[in-house]
Amino acid sequence: MVLMATHVDDPRVHPLGLIKMTVDRNAFGRQKESFEADIAIEGLDGGAFHAVFIRAPLVTTTGIGVKVISRIPRGIVAVECGRHMAFAFHPELGGDTRLHERFLMGLGI
Repeated sequence: MVLMATHVDDPRVHPLGLIKMTVDRNAFGRQKESFEADIAIEGLDGGAFHAVFIRAPLVTTTGIGVKVISRIPRGIVAVECGRHMAFAFHPELGGDTRLHERFLMGLGI
């Protein structure tokens, strides 16, 4: 998410600018503030997605064409823009492959 943004709150980070969004890096604090939560993701069948947030960022603003697909009370944690997806959590750390499948389907694979 941090690297895909157009703007990041840390001047040491030079993002790729793939998705028009501003990201607050490490928005939840240090490693000890990492957490897990079941979250709703727009358009994802099968119920809540178990998300693992490790030193997680948050999206603070989005630009034209960016679709917010998940929010938690603290802010935006998942977006889509064209063929790109960005998450504040680590979908690869669980056994749920629905987001991976959604990404691949978006690529036509």
